Amino acid sequence: MSRSARLVRAVAVAAAWGLALPLALAGCDGSGADDAGGGGGGAAGVGDPYFPKAGNGGYDVRHYGLDLAYDPEGRRLSGTARLTARATQALSAFHLDLRGMEVEEVTVGGRAASFDRDGQELTVRPDDHLAKGATFEVVVRYSGHPETITDPDGSEEGWLRTADGVLALGEPTGSMAWFPGNHHPSDKASYDLTVSVPQGLTAVSNGELRSARTTGGRTTYAWHTAEPMASHVATLAIGRYTVTRSSTGDGLPVYVAVDPTQAAASRTTLARLPEVMEWAAYNFGPYPFSSTGAIVDRPRDSLYALETQNRPVFPGPPGVGLLVHELAHQWFGNSVTPRTWRDMWLNEGFATYAEWLWTEDEGGPTAEETFTERYDHGEDTYEDLWEFPPAAPGSAADVSADPVYQRGAMVVHKIRRTVGDDAFYDLVQGWTAAHRHGHADTDDFTAYVEQQAPDKDFEPIWRDWLYGKGRPERP
Repeated sequence: MSRSARLVRAVAVAAAWGLALPLALAGCDGSGADDAGGGGGGAAGVGDPYFPKAGNGGYDVRHYGLDLAYDPEGRRLSGTARLTARATQALSAFHLDLRGMEVEEVTVGGRAASFDRDGQELTVRPDDHLAKGATFEVVVRYSGHPETITDPDGSEEGWLRTADGVLALGEPTGSMAWFPGNHHPSDKASYDLTVSVPQGLTAVSNGELRSARTTGGRTTYAWHTAEPMASHVATLAIGRYTVTRSSTGDGLPVYVAVDPTQAAASRTTLARLPEVMEWAAYNFGPYPFSSTGAIVDRPRDSLYALETQNRPVFPGPPGVGLLVHELAHQWFGNSVTPRTWRDMWLNEGFATYAEWLWTEDEGGPTAEETFTERYDHGEDTYEDLWEFPPAAPGSAADVSADPVYQRGAMVVHKIRRTVGDDAFYDLVQGWTAAHRHGHADTDDFTAYVEQQAPDKDFEPIWRDWLYGKGRPERP
């Protein structure tokens, strides 16, 4: 995500989320469960330290099959969601996250299941209990007018109306506005999404386009995402787009969709996408997905860029630095996904540092010079730069704030300083390989760094730069 394009923070909103939050995840195994269903219910929320209601315990989703139809004139979405999941505990009931929308029917294993709603929680009670380890399919038929969700920092996500359609963005919790699921980064799955839209509109999502068939005045697009994906980086963009298909030098498919009003201004930057991909793979390791690309909408369609998997979303023509940032997220955040929202700096610190490295390699200021500028004058641009440490945001309103991005990048640079360039790039590529398509938290990262360079002393970096309050003493 691009912090520079976020709305002004709305700290008052964050208070509504409650800050006396648990320090550890309940986990997808359902520990810490509320007792939905009499002793065998999965938890309503995984206990994330900033978004405790996000996700659900007791099961792990393996695959989402979403069959959608959208009516732009009536702004109505109809959907059938088929979730294939594995029970991680015996379940008499389990929860799905779904905000708004009307649920018409739920089945589990092909048999009707009872259900009820409480806020964002859809509680499902199967006809038969599910044994621990059982694989099951839950099908939810639903419809309605998806909501736009206001985040604790004041920005908007979920289902965003655009000039000629809609744009679905999900970080951190917006995906629950348009499909039911286990909406927390700790549960990733593959996806198949089909969506029917009026003829003349294009529907763009993650992964690869399998087919586009028009009949009866409507076109149905089928998208397939084979690699695991967290729901907050799932997207759906519906509108009038100029679509360009190509490939990188090594044959990776590239699918770019641009609002026609933004096409001319975007052309120069987007032409460099294959170059950026090659540069990123050289520095960060093999690209973890089977396609790449971008979605460019109008500047007011959203007010921030987002690293949606395979093809990030941009609000208007991106600069090269922003393109580098969001493509770097394919490694840092999308493939290596944070275990909790507290670990956001592992996404944003590395993606911000990728911008510093790109600038250095392009003949601009070195990363060392950028680090020094941030230390000496960063408060002139980032007023809250020293307000809290990157690994401990103050509240849910702060997980996308400047310290997570800029101080996070400074931590990465301090590691590079400590180990030297050759060892640094080996370390980074080893990290993306070790956690490819998986999850990691800050403790995983610090332990990994120490293991890779056991002769170095990282404690001052962790103490002063990663967790320390205020501006550290001059480095």
